[in-house]
Amino acid sequence: MTSLLTVPIAGTAGAAVTGQDVTDAVGKRGITWGPCEEEPTVECGTLAVPIDWSRPNGPSIDLALARRKATDPSARIGSLLSNPGGPGNSGVNDILRPSGFSEDVQRRFDIVSYDPRGVARSGSVTCSASVYNQMPYPVMTSQADYLKWVAFDKTLRADCRKLTGPLYDRIDSVNVARDMDAIRSALGDDKLTSYGVSYGTLAQQMYAELFPSRIRAMVLDSNMDHSLDVKAFQVTEAAGVQDSFDEFVAWCERDTECVLNGRDVRALWKGLLDKAGRGELLWPGDGRPVSAHNLQWLGVVLNEAPAWRQEARVLLALDGGPVPDDMPGPPGNWPVNGQYAELPTAILCEDWNLSLRSYSEYADVMRASNAVAPDMRYNPMPMGDMPICQGHPVNNPQHPLRYTGSTPLLVTTSKHDPDTPYEWSANVARQLGPKATLLTYEGWGHGVYGMTECTTVTMDSYLISPTRPVKGNRCPAEEPQG
Repeated sequence: MTSLLTVPIAGTAGAAVTGQDVTDAVGKRGITWGPCEEEPTVECGTLAVPIDWSRPNGPSIDLALARRKATDPSARIGSLLSNPGGPGNSGVNDILRPSGFSEDVQRRFDIVSYDPRGVARSGSVTCSASVYNQMPYPVMTSQADYLKWVAFDKTLRADCRKLTGPLYDRIDSVNVARDMDAIRSALGDDKLTSYGVSYGTLAQQMYAELFPSRIRAMVLDSNMDHSLDVKAFQVTEAAGVQDSFDEFVAWCERDTECVLNGRDVRALWKGLLDKAGRGELLWPGDGRPVSAHNLQWLGVVLNEAPAWRQEARVLLALDGGPVPDDMPGPPGNWPVNGQYAELPTAILCEDWNLSLRSYSEYADVMRASNAVAPDMRYNPMPMGDMPICQGHPVNNPQHPLRYTGSTPLLVTTSKHDPDTPYEWSANVARQLGPKATLLTYEGWGHGVYGMTECTTVTMDSYLISPTRPVKGNRCPAEEPQG
């Protein structure tokens, strides 16, 4: 639940202040660090930031942070703020786990992350499970379905806002960007060094617009493209997940370690989707029926690493074959047990205008998605989120980026990303302008830091010495192992 505080900022009463003045002042409140309860070798703390940045002395929310200090204080450069993806991922949890950053980066930086406002320990968007569990099926087939969703969304929004409090109206990525600058100030860094992945790149992009002179180094890994309207958003997502499925099929045809080698993988996948659509597909070892929409999640999550060997074993099990030891649980959202449910999708709804005027407009988006994704049909993640956003107020509507800073920025992506398509990062690099360089990993997966030695060394070199990488830098593909 939201923790509301009122903490005055010295010198701001009745004064005209800039955004930078306010974030600096908020940061000077400081962070009191102490050992994390879950992992004492990691430090945890909180920073009080305004719920409404236009009212810096108004109610505040405690942002939860975690830090692993530089392993070599004599080589320390500063702090590296890591922006988690999602929306809804916990940066604190990322720090509590063994670090995914290289030893060289850990030696030179305090690795810091946080739960963004509206997430986990930072006032998570909370709803009644009894209301949440009434959510209609995410795929609409008629105007009646569309109207059902519009009515449900009003009820859900009112319920979630009542339980979450006024923070519910201020969870967009522009507000998160201001939080980032307050964190920078609280850490004592004159300029921000940051790494963000997936949805975390949107807050970084907003930071680059708001605070262009305060960036030391910024790696934007696997980017959101905030310039896309609702149709372009869904169609490019569908094309991306189809591309990743095509790459899986091609691997299965050439690699004898694929348990489906020699079979028609596309026909198998279509048969499973058709069976799920008839309500006849039961999850092996679990027995629960899996809808076609939920089954499509496999084509996303198992291509993120990618985990092709596991994906082949899972598809074989769904077709009646042996159930592997690494069989995941059934994909998709299931009824929430207990009193409350979290709804991080509300963050997306405040960052993206995904509202549609009618079922006819929805059907047009779906047809266009189906046309570019003959096997996958559409990406179930954003297509399933879109109905929840109908009629939702949008604080940070889509717009092309404008970066006026002088610091070089590094934009990175894989060629075959099922979540944030390659063209999104390429577009972001173009929008950021001549100071942005695109690093392309020619292989597969979502999030390329740590993917290969080439991607990691290039990104590390930039973070440690933020000189501009060679324009058009590329890293060769390496066949996924395991």
